[in-house]
Order: sequence, then C-alpha cells, then structure tokens
Amino acid sequence: MSSFEITGGYRLSGEIHPQGAKNEALQVICAVLLTGEKVVISNVPDIRDVNKLISLLQLLGVKVRRLNDDSLLLTEGRTYEFQADDIDLSVLRSEEFSQQATALRGSIMVVGPLLARFGQALVPQPGGDKIGRRRLDTHFLGMEKLGATVTYCRGGYEVMASKLEGCYMLLDEASVTGTANIIMAAVMAQGNTTIMNAACEPYVYQLCHMLNNMGAKISGVGSNLLTIQGVSELHGCEHRLLPDMIEVGSFIGMAAMTQGDLTIRNVGIQHLGLIPQVFRRLGIEVWQKGDDLYIPSQDHYEIERFMDGSIMTIADAPWPGFTPDLISIALVVATQARGSVLIHQKMFESRLFFVDKLIDMGAQIILCDPHRATVIGLDQQHRLRGVRMSSPDIRAGVALLIAALSADGVSRIENIEQIDRGYQHIDERLRMLGAQIKRID
Repeated sequence: MSSFEITGGYRLSGEIHPQGAKNEALQVICAVLLTGEKVVISNVPDIRDVNKLISLLQLLGVKVRRLNDDSLLLTEGRTYEFQADDIDLSVLRSEEFSQQATALRGSIMVVGPLLARFGQALVPQPGGDKIGRRRLDTHFLGMEKLGATVTYCRGGYEVMASKLEGCYMLLDEASVTGTANIIMAAVMAQGNTTIMNAACEPYVYQLCHMLNNMGAKISGVGSNLLTIQGVSELHGCEHRLLPDMIEVGSFIGMAAMTQGDLTIRNVGIQHLGLIPQVFRRLGIEVWQKGDDLYIPSQDHYEIERFMDGSIMTIADAPWPGFTPDLISIALVVATQARGSVLIHQKMFESRLFFVDKLIDMGAQIILCDPHRATVIGLDQQHRLRGVRMSSPDIRAGVALLIAALSADGVSRIENIEQIDRGYQHIDERLRMLGAQIKRID
C-alpha cells in the first residue's frame, strides 16, 4: 500500500495540461471489440483503471501496441493501436478473466460489443468505487429489448442472443455507461433502434462520434434521443480522447484552496458544461483564454446567494447539469470560502461520508443526511490542519488531497491506489506546480 505525505500551505503556480478523459477511455477502448480492423486511440491517460481495462482486452486476445513513448505523456497522453481480430471467447469463463473483470467497474462495457459481434458475453459483478448502490439494470433491460437473454448466476451476468433486432426503448435512467453499452450492442442489430432518455454526456457524444467514424449510423448525437440504423459490420478508425473535465474541475479547486495562480491548458471548453459556472458561484475567478482556463490568485472567495437572498445550493444532475464526480471537489473548496452552501449529492448515498475526515481537519460541515451537507466557510481565517487519513474512492481521495495541500502542517493520505485509478501521475504533476508532496511506498 502506498501513501502521500503532503506538507500544506504552498501556493500552486504555473501551467498544467489535463489528461485524457478517464470515463471516455473506458467506453471507446471497449468499442474496439466491434471490429477486427485496427483502431488507433490517442490521448489515453496512464491510470490504473485504463491500464487494467487494456490488460483485460489483451487477455481476450486483442492485440495492443504503443505508438509513442512517455516523453510527452503529461501533455499528449499515450497512443495505442488495437486490433481485435482473434478474440478467444473461452477466456470469458476463466478464473483469470473473472478476477480482472471484478476489479474494474468499466469491465461491464465489454458486454455490448461482444454481444453485437459474437452474440454472447459473460461478465462477473464488476467492482469500482464504494459510493453507494450502482445498479446495472439499465444495461441489461436495454439488451433484453434488443432480443438478448440475460441470466444472473454465480455472481455474474451471462448475455446471449442469436440475433439482435432494433426497437424503441425508454431508458429507466439516463445512465452513462448503460447508454454506452446499449449503443454498442445496437449498432450492429438488424433494423432501427430508438433510445429515449439516453445519457448525453460528452463521453457518450465521443463514443457515438467514434462509432460513426467506424461505419455506424447514429443520429441525434449529443441529445437524449438517439436513432441507430443497424449495420452488418464496422471498420477501423482513429480517435482522440477529450481532456478530462473532472481533472479540469479538480485543478480549479486546487488553485482556489491554495490561493494559487494556475493556467489549465487545452481544456475543451465546449465540453465543460456548467463546471466553470458552478465554481464561479463559489466565488472563484475562472477566466477563459481561448481553450485555456486561468485561475488567478485570490486571498478570499465568496459564495454567491440566490437572487432572493437564500443560501446557495450546489447539486449534481444528469448532463448538462453539474457532474456528480465534482461534488466532492465543490464541497472541499467551500470549506475555505466566505459564506455557506448546501451541497446536495443526489445520485450516490455514500459519496459524502468522507466529510468526517474534513471535520477532523477543522472544517465546519454539517452532514444533514447521506445526500446533503451544509458547509460553513472559514474564509481562510482558520486554516485546515494536517491529519492522517485514507482515501475511500477516487473523487473523495482527490478532495482530501486538495484539503491537505491547503492545510497547516503535514498530512498523510493512505490507500492512494484509489487516486491513481483516475489521476495520472498526480504527485509528479503537482510538484511541478510547487506542491510539497511525496509518494511513500
């Protein structure tokens, strides 16, 4: 087990490039299973979850080749060539596949492409963050609509179909991964498929864009109503991942909490949605310069109120609402603002439980229930204090890291493997900005 030792109180300053989008990578890398031709994907981040997925595909027989070295990793990401022309479906029933797939929630997205191309898929109950219930019903109800038979047995899901046929479906929730999985199953189904209440996050937009470049016929891309005309086969393509909007939001929070002066390069402004606006509501100056964001040094930042004078509420919502992956970051940033805010995490009932660690550091937070917390900002008058803590999940781990960077004294964050699942070489990159952080193995 590794940990971070952070000496807080140093202002971050300089420039940083966000990595390629983790959540997009997990989808589009699974999509290479839809064709036997070569697919090239660039700006791939060097993070645990993505590397685990690539290893899982190699286990299935996908040929993987690196096309660049790591000399430009922190600005350009990795480029991979994939070719799934010799898939061994018997591996799906192996103990090694079960162990690797169980350790990665993104493994669920191999089901759609395997079902579309080979008529069968088998995946164990996937792992991932322990942030509350994360049901998979949407994935499998959609596949059943397309004509598949889904069987739950021995802690896993077996999906079979002799033929997939297009249909109309109204998703019971706008699940991002559920939408992605159903799209990948439907692109090679016979006839037309209409998906209502589809997730329309940039990750799904990018997946549809890639699939269309492979020969799929998807219309309505970027909306919650998708129409898919099935095709008999797909071919290879080249695809580049978007910058990771969760990293962009995390860096905005780091700059504000450390009173730093930070430029975030090439952020993909058009795909950030409400993220800059929400941080501005917390009082943080976020300036746009072309496709870059600049966060100037601020000694104080003040939380806005609603127009009637009532307390500001920051809540997550399906896209284009504020992404739930940044709720933890918004909460920790509010601890040193001037004013108060209600943080409402609607999606996951365990995601706010990390606030007890912030309270130990001196933050003024009232956990109202599993979904809501009221934060009374300290306005930089009472700095957080360094403590020893453990990262419970990816986003909470980075929220605790932000708190430690701003705190008086030394903090120790354990279980940083959680942070490494989603943030590429974060300690090295923060040291380049002036942070005092050490990785202890």
